[in-house]
Amino acid sequence: MSVPAFIDITEEDQASELRAYIKAKGAEISEENSEGGLHVDLAQIIEACDVCLKDDDKEVESVMNSIVSLLLILEAEKQETLIESLCEKLVKSREGERPSLRMQLLSNLFHGMDETAPVRYTVYCSLIKVATTCNAIAFIPTDLDQVRKWITDWNLNTEKKHTLLRLVYEALVECKKSEAAAKVMVELLGSYTEDNASQARVDAHRCIVRALKDPNTFLLDHLLALKPVRFLEGELLHDLLTIFVSAKLAAYVKFYQSNKDFIDSLAVRTKMVYCKIDQTQRKVIVSHSTHRTFGKQQWQQLYDSLSSWKGNLATVKTSLQTLSPSA
Repeated sequence: MSVPAFIDITEEDQASELRAYIKAKGAEISEENSEGGLHVDLAQIIEACDVCLKDDDKEVESVMNSIVSLLLILEAEKQETLIESLCEKLVKSREGERPSLRMQLLSNLFHGMDETAPVRYTVYCSLIKVATTCNAIAFIPTDLDQVRKWITDWNLNTEKKHTLLRLVYEALVECKKSEAAAKVMVELLGSYTEDNASQARVDAHRCIVRALKDPNTFLLDHLLALKPVRFLEGELLHDLLTIFVSAKLAAYVKFYQSNKDFIDSLAVRTKMVYCKIDQTQRKVIVSHSTHRTFGKQQWQQLYDSLSSWKGNLATVKTSLQTLSPSA
């Protein structure tokens, strides 16, 4: 069956053509439009559109985009339920069923809506879910500043805000963007209050474990200030985090000896010290180390180092001028 271009025809005719196309693909749907109006037609078309997503027909893309275009011209109060329904269909399609098409449809829908429309939240979450299944999260905007703006624009409640940040975090972890993921997790944990911090237990655990395991994360003291992390005081993971932040090697060795299985279950490794082992002299020669915290003392050390460096440069400059007056 040929697919019309849907140009210069009414929305009702377009819905009728969509019905006919989907029915020809095997869907159980009437070719006659509903008397309830376009939004009822779209509800029935979306309900039956699964057959299109399973088809490799080149015309499917234009058909599905026609559904999106009709959705976008509906009144806002009639859009939300239908958009949620379409998003559910696009997310639930089995892995491998035209992921690029599903992403394109969701992207067209997302960018075709008013920027402050609350239902964009549903579309964005769906985009992340589909992109994660096909390793395409790099094509989805996940910048934290932009996500913060959307949270405000869409006036999200606490639950939806947490869901959104958690999805972004998991997607960034999946695509190995550990630094960006860590910032999103800190944003998530920082959004909890004393009243609901206990609900973030799982997130707090994941945040600490990933921070300890990440070979590129060295500064961990800021985690101790987060309310959900403070809620874990007294647990082994919190004790280990405290040791990483401020304790000495002896404290870690003692902790390890008492909790070997726990430590082994984390596979914790970092690159905080670069060194060579001199087996002959039984020495460890440290060439570089990284601070675990960066407070007033570390800033003072940095200031002293830079001042010394500046003074040495001044000495070199003076020596050059003495050797060569014209320098």
